[in-house]
Amino acid sequence: MACRIRDPARETQPNSPRAAENSTDLESSCSNAGNSCYPENSMRFNFTLQEQAADFYVVLPVIYSVICAVGLTGNTAVIYVILKAPKMKTVTNMFILNLAIADDLFTLVLPINIAEHLLRYWPFGEILCKVILSIDHYNIFSSIYFLTVMSIDRYLVVLATVRSKRMPHRTYRAARIVSLCIWILVTIIVLPFIIFANVYTDDLEIKSCGLNFPKPERFWFKASRIYTLILGFAIPVSTICILYTMMLYKLRNMHLNSNARALDKAKKKVTVMVFIVLAVFLFCWTPFHLATIVALTTDLPQTSMVIGISYFITSLSYANSCLNPFLYAFLDDSFRKSFRKLLECRTS
Repeated sequence: MACRIRDPARETQPNSPRAAENSTDLESSCSNAGNSCYPENSMRFNFTLQEQAADFYVVLPVIYSVICAVGLTGNTAVIYVILKAPKMKTVTNMFILNLAIADDLFTLVLPINIAEHLLRYWPFGEILCKVILSIDHYNIFSSIYFLTVMSIDRYLVVLATVRSKRMPHRTYRAARIVSLCIWILVTIIVLPFIIFANVYTDDLEIKSCGLNFPKPERFWFKASRIYTLILGFAIPVSTICILYTMMLYKLRNMHLNSNARALDKAKKKVTVMVFIVLAVFLFCWTPFHLATIVALTTDLPQTSMVIGISYFITSLSYANSCLNPFLYAFLDDSFRKSFRKLLECRTS
């Protein structure tokens, strides 16, 4: 969800929560009303861009609606299975549960973004504006942090298995405490966005929900993008890459005894699942953060192609919130069995 600096000269770009990170043109992503900054998927363009981007206005609500329906159904199913099935109460599944909660919250409020997209203004008031912006940022940061913790956990499990050691402190209760600490950390990180989020009215008397930065707006705008890029991508992804590199190195260079040879089958499956979930996350989110770098270092014109790419990048990051349940169902036998058993109990 990001915001846009406003430039008195012109008004372009769309108004949706995740956008300023995706915009590839810092100068042209501004509107003409003072010193407010607003999210990237706003539906107000100048007249030329309105004609060029008309198809996007029709297609995007459909795409967002599909993501909302699939994501809400899938993540709710994941939450239900983990909470209800006794065999699903594992350390890894505790982190998966919190990851599903973050995605579920985002898909739950996505209809409000769709409504804003269609109405082309913000009719829902300042409180809901702060809620929507904060949930979107919660989704950005919490997803990568829970994946980072899952990667740390996998590294420790693999290391302990290779060395034939037990992990007495790796318990479901400990995972709950770690999860709570992550939510507290993410709340602290998101707090600046909550403070700056509000509803403003531009020169055309159109209400928008976004981030209202103090002067100098351009400095705060760039700072917010760098802040998100470093804390929401660079640091956690670097940590994950280092962990998996060390994990592969130890597996290749340490002699495994008969009990730890090639890891236990179940542990190996969980490790592969976490790796694939992480890979899908990076596939969906890396373009989003690369677009931030482009926006900070270049000045591309707002052509229909640039706008289309921006919308595609935003939609791809949204789509990640509905993909994980399919990965769990495809990769985790215990999840499929628990889900079927719960369905049988409800239908019998």
